[in-house]
Order: sequence, then structure tokens, then C-alpha cells
Amino acid sequence: MKRLITLGLAIGALAGLALAQVRVGMAFDAGGKNDRSFNQSAWEGSQLAVKNLGVQVFDFEPADPSQVGQGIRKFAEEGFDLIIGVGFANEPAITANAKEFKKTKFAVIDAVPGEGKLDNAVGLVFREHEGSYLVGYVAGRLTNTGVVGFVGGMDIPLIHKFEQGYKAGAEAGMKERGITGKVIINYVGTTPSAWNDPAKGKELATSQSNQGADIIYAAAGASGNGVIDFVKQKKCISAGSVPGGKFVSDNFKSVPKYADYTKACGANTRPLFMVGVDANQNYLGDTDNNPATLNHVITSMMKRVDVATYDVIKSVKNGTFKGGVREFGLSNDGVGYALDKYNQALIPQAVAIKLEVLKKQIIAGQIKVPSSR
Repeated sequence: MKRLITLGLAIGALAGLALAQVRVGMAFDAGGKNDRSFNQSAWEGSQLAVKNLGVQVFDFEPADPSQVGQGIRKFAEEGFDLIIGVGFANEPAITANAKEFKKTKFAVIDAVPGEGKLDNAVGLVFREHEGSYLVGYVAGRLTNTGVVGFVGGMDIPLIHKFEQGYKAGAEAGMKERGITGKVIINYVGTTPSAWNDPAKGKELATSQSNQGADIIYAAAGASGNGVIDFVKQKKCISAGSVPGGKFVSDNFKSVPKYADYTKACGANTRPLFMVGVDANQNYLGDTDNNPATLNHVITSMMKRVDVATYDVIKSVKNGTFKGGVREFGLSNDGVGYALDKYNQALIPQAVAIKLEVLKKQIIAGQIKVPSSR
């Protein structure tokens, strides 16, 4: 309740100033706006709108997920122009308030309010399986063990899209190399708390590494922070953890290693990597503030929640808002993969070229990426 009271006071104090401005209220999912992933990407999109469009943005981060509806209703009662629910869990509250407050615009990221039938509410959804296929292909082409991992947050159909796309891409990459590999799949949990349990994420990453996984994709919100912590602390995998006790390749032999890696990891080891998600998390794998040395995030699946957030705010500002559904995929740069100074040395040119070919094939429908089990 303290957050709501503070929010009310802030709104009251700015009431006169805000009359000529578009006011946006954002209700965040579990993990909060500083999760370095899904929520943070949405927040960054809103802050770009503040800078470029001159709108005001207020946020609500519930101490308990069950309180999120209170924040959404408070925004609606105060007459905000646009209310964004960041995450599918906010859909019921967004739908209920959109039906009651018909002059207010609403949006939900990762869900469709009112089954897409409300003129004042829009669902912003993504083809996550398409981007996940591409980062899965990277994992399959570059794994040194023939085993890769997937750590999901909450075990739900939405995250199955990430899982299935990654699995298909990894299997394609390994098949291209003549490897009969393995994709290990685990989930943090079945309740919303699964998005904010880095200890469990770290536990699952440890288990997968012990089974030979050297590249682990974390689609788990703030729980993914436990995966990157494990990868950076462990640094490498030994041959004893690999099925058959033998590596299938040494793909990163020529990549310069940082001093602590060289000290901790001997000749019969290979580097450990994470695949980031939602935001570009490549920078999180840098251990020595030197992008030229070995980085432990091999790439990131870019889910452009920031773009979707900015676009829906802009549509309200410009008077072009439409209810229904907006979908973001490879064809409109709504998803993709990250290649920057942190992983340029990790991704061979041949793989980078093939990724662009695969992207075009998926857009053209020549590759059908699975989105469900």
C-alpha cells in the first residue's frame, strides 16, 4: 500500500503539469524493472519515449504479484492515458480495467487482453521461437561437448516457445556437424516465483554442466542471473563431465583468455557459456572489462520488448493507437540475436553468414520453427 500512496501523491503533485502530457503507467512482472532482462527492456523502451516523445512514465512494482491489480486500477482511476502490463500475469487485471475504463488505453506484453476484441486494449506478442532457433543454431554449431542446456523460468506454453525453438536450432546445428547431440531441458518452477529465483537457476545450471552442457540458454527472467553467475564462477567444463569423457571439438582455442581463466582451467577443459535472453546480455559475460578476451555469454536472443513498449506509447502520443494484437518476429525485427564487440571473437564468420541465411529462410516459411511441444 505504501507504493500506491506514494504513487498517488506523486500524481497529485504533478497534476497541473501533466495536463498537456501523455501519462503512462507501467505495472511490472515479477523480478522488477531492474532484472537486466525482460522487465528492464520494457523500462528502457519507456525511458526512450520519455526522452524522445516528452511523455511521463510512472511505474508500479508490487511486493507480491497478487497486488499488481491494485496498481493497474490506481493508474486507471487517476485517468492515465496508457497503462501497460509488463508480462502475461497482468492480463486479467488489464482486461477487467479496460472494460470499465473505456477512455483509457491499455496494453499487455506477452498476452492478448479481452481475446483481442477490445478497442482500447492491445496485446503485444512475440514469435520467440524464431529468435530462439537462431541462438540454438549457434549453440549447436559451437558446442565443444555435444550437449547444450535450456533453463526456463515458469513451465508454461509461452516459455515452451523459447524451449522448442532453441532445441530445433541446436539440433540443426549439431546435425550440420555430424554430431548426435543432446539438449537438456529444466524449469525453475510452476508459479510466478520461478521468475525471481536465481539460486534455483544456478542449481539447474550446475546440474546441466555436470551432465556435459557447455552452453546454457536461460529464458527465466531474474532467475537467469543465477545461470550467468554459475558460468562466470565455474568458467570451464572438464572432460570428465562430458559423455564418453571426450570433447567433440575445441572451437574457442584461438580466442584470447583472461588471466583468471588461464589460471583456473587446464588443457583438458573447454569454456562454459550462457545464451542471454530478451535484452542484449552479452556484456554480462565479460569478467575483466576487456571485450577482446573470452566472454561467457556467447550470444543473446533479442526479444525487443523495448521496441514494442516504445511503439505503443508513440501510438497513443500520435493518436494512432489500435486495439487488438500486434505481433513481433524476425520479419519486423521483433526478435533476433546479438552480435557485438563482446562476442565477435566467439562467432566465426561462417556461422554469422549462415545465421542470416537461416533468418531469411524462416521469414520466407522455408524453415518451420516449432512453437509448442
